[in-house]
Order: sequence, then C-alpha cells, then structure tokens
Amino acid sequence: MAAAPRASIGEALAPAPPSSHPEPAQNLYNPGDRTPLLPWPDIGHLAKWSVSSYKFGFGPECLRDDDPETFWHSDGPQPHFIIVQFPRKTAIQKVSLHLSFPLDDSYTPSTLCLRAGTSLSDLQDVRVVTLDKPNGWITFDVSAELNEEGQEFKPIYCYVLQVIILSNHMNGKDTHVRGLRVLGPMELRFLFLIEASHDDDPFPFVSPRFKMYECIR
Repeated sequence: MAAAPRASIGEALAPAPPSSHPEPAQNLYNPGDRTPLLPWPDIGHLAKWSVSSYKFGFGPECLRDDDPETFWHSDGPQPHFIIVQFPRKTAIQKVSLHLSFPLDDSYTPSTLCLRAGTSLSDLQDVRVVTLDKPNGWITFDVSAELNEEGQEFKPIYCYVLQVIILSNHMNGKDTHVRGLRVLGPMELRFLFLIEASHDDDPFPFVSPRFKMYECIR
C-alpha cells in the first residue's frame, strides 16, 4: 500500500511560491479555545463515536462537548485512536482538532494518521499530518487528491473514519484531545439549512431550480 500523503501544519501555513495555477485551500489554524466558525458543516452528530481507551470522566463525549476545559484522556497502549462510524456512506471534507501544548505538554499529539474505509476491516491511510506544539484549532483536509479544477481537495466518501495518534510531543505515552469536529463539503450546509426550514414539509424543494417555484406570488 502506498504511503499516505504527509503534511506539516507549519509547512502548510508558510507562503507558497508563485504559480500559474490556483492553489488549493490551505490548512487553517485558529489560536485560542473558542470553536471557530467555519463554512464547512459539522457532520459529527450523524455518527457513532468510540475511542481506543479512556480514563473515567474523560471519554469520547469530551471530544464534542465544546468545552475547552475537558478533553479525551487515553489510558492504554499506543497507538491511541478515535473511530467515527456513519450509518451510510458519507462525504468528509475536513477534520478540525483542538489541541493545547501549553496545557497538555507531552500529552499533545505530534503525528496523526487518518484512515478511511467502508468498515473497520478495510481501513486505508489517507493522510498523515505532523504538528509542532499546537495551541488552538487546526483544520485540514482528509484527502490530498485535488478536484478537477485543481483548486480544492476532493472529499472522501466512507462509512468509517479513524484518527490515529502515532506519536506525542516529547515521546509522551498517553494523549489529550480537547475537541474534534468532522466536517462535510460546503454544499451540505445548504442542504442542512433547507432541511431545518422544512421540518414539517414531507416533500420539500431542495435544489435552487425547484426552489424558484416553491411560493406562489
């Protein structure tokens, strides 16, 4: 199996050399504890979450509680990992992680591997990311394959996404992750808004072409 594409957050944020082709979206870094407002919809609520191990009171629920004071605390042998399982094949565009090296020190992940597949038995590496003393929310694409226009990375369609912590800073054993969001493509945000506004409509219009004729003047 070919090695997964490797990206460094530090390198990704460095200025890119001039090019005649548009560059794809860069990795995003949002310092601080506040959950960033991003254009990609959070689809994590659609999935079942589990982790490789955890200390009592520091389980997978801490990954999605939007509380910067809580965190998932692993409590087992390496590598540690998070599994996100969707009931149907789902498009995943990005992953957003909240990490804090000043608070967590050697518990802070330094190398991550993302794996995806249709089940736990056929997961394949899709991305490897290295981190240098992160402090805040880091958002990056799960795929390194560009779309036809070459301006953005393609989403990955899968049932299962696994985030593996390959190593921690200062060779730490256990790990802390203060937040994790799984983000879908931008076009899903429009569909979510349509669904929210038509909760009582059994046959809602969902495309712009049909939305034109939804109301009678």
